[in-house]
Amino acid sequence: MDLTEGTPEEKKARSKKMMLWFGIGSLIMSFAAWTSAFIVSSKREDWLTDFQLPEAFFISLAIIIVSSITLILAKRALKNNQRSQVTTWLLVTFVLGVIFIFYQLQGFNQIIADGYNFTGPTSNITMSYVFLIAAVHIAHVVVGLICLIVVIYNHFKQKYNSSKMLGFELASNFWHFVDLLWVYLFLFLYFFRYII
Repeated sequence: MDLTEGTPEEKKARSKKMMLWFGIGSLIMSFAAWTSAFIVSSKREDWLTDFQLPEAFFISLAIIIVSSITLILAKRALKNNQRSQVTTWLLVTFVLGVIFIFYQLQGFNQIIADGYNFTGPTSNITMSYVFLIAAVHIAHVVVGLICLIVVIYNHFKQKYNSSKMLGFELASNFWHFVDLLWVYLFLFLYFFRYII
């Protein structure tokens, strides 16, 4: 379809979706660069070959997967114009996002308890990368939570329905991306130690 075709509203929707995908593309390249740097750095003599991911990261993985499911349920309810269910699933998704961040921070505390800080004499390049990758991801989850707050606000203002859900879809796509990104990062960090 020609991008110039359609009503002004359709053109606006297409342009917003395209901007989101450009943004997601740039984020993919950024995280690809960090994981590539992780691989290159693994050749260093001070690299930890037996590092363990904190247990809290396993819990946060399950939480963020469930949050994607609850957002899918919210979207399904919106398509069926079931407003109360939309409210419930949006709020559950938001709370799960906050709990995800809590467990990520608990994971940082576990790493520190194991004797590794982000910087300084007790730091290690391996765990500093883990800190960095997880912290940057948390920043994007915070952006996702802000998007959810906007969606929840607009939902209460009755700006969405089964035929008008652009803002909902944009926030939903970003949230699912952030969720999939953590699944990738977790699996990368978990399995990398077995292949070096």
